[in-house]
Amino acid sequence: MNLNLFDSEPGANWPDRLGQHAVVLRGCALACVPELLSALQTILRTAPFRYMVTRGGFRMSVALTNCGALGWTSDRHGYRYCRADPVSGLDWPAIPSVFMDLALRAASDASFDEFIPDACLINQYEPGTRLSLHQDKNERHFDEPIVSVSLGIPATFLFGGHERTDKAIRVPLLHGDVVVWGGSDRMRYHGILPIKKAYHPLIGGRRINLTFRKAG
Repeated sequence: MNLNLFDSEPGANWPDRLGQHAVVLRGCALACVPELLSALQTILRTAPFRYMVTRGGFRMSVALTNCGALGWTSDRHGYRYCRADPVSGLDWPAIPSVFMDLALRAASDASFDEFIPDACLINQYEPGTRLSLHQDKNERHFDEPIVSVSLGIPATFLFGGHERTDKAIRVPLLHGDVVVWGGSDRMRYHGILPIKKAYHPLIGGRRINLTFRKAG
């Protein structure tokens, strides 16, 4: 299968198909980036980025926060969703309308017309940080898609199979690209290779990732 992964241009807004129910929507978020970044700053004033620890007590290299009715958290008790920010004790900030509009539009473009997320995990990657291959399986139901928005410096997305040992393809992601996967592809292993040092004029030397899910 020829995915033409390295031939697209930023803002081309056409899909790279990764699987039967998995696509990259090139440049899908570009038109609303200023509004996304403004809404992000509002979220961070209430729920700043933080470094959580794994079940084994190791500090995660990627900083994160959340917005939505549910937020993803990790500590020595394991991975889970909760309604309150464990740092402040307050409910997570609501998903901003510009976030929700983008998530719904991207899901619809990928033929998931009924998707309404209740959780948005926000990750901040610095150069050298990575996300190892994993499945998203802390959600209550696996029949809803995942919508992942890339902002800032480039990343290489790993999209594997249904077993950790299956070979993963390498998918370059640029500022404004959105990956959507669900259906038969929902439980495929995925991750991010170590981020290379770069600079983006709006976001600086980091990558911001917004990941929308129906968690509850």
